[in-house]
Amino acid sequence: MARRDRSQEPLLSLRSAVVFLIGVQAAAAAGILTFAAGSLWSTSALAAGAAFGATVAFTRSVIG
Repeated sequence: MARRDRSQEPLLSLRSAVVFLIGVQAAAAAGILTFAAGSLWSTSALAAGAAFGATVAFTRSVIG
């Protein structure tokens, strides 16, 4: 049985990369704005995580 060379295959599909990129951008914006509003860094990290999850779920359903 011959093994395929997977070294040339992309790690993520283009759709997944775009969805994650948009999620990271939204998370960064939410975290920075929350921290700039005077919250603790831990609260900012939680806001960024929530924004990432919500954005990825929404973007995944929108991009077909």
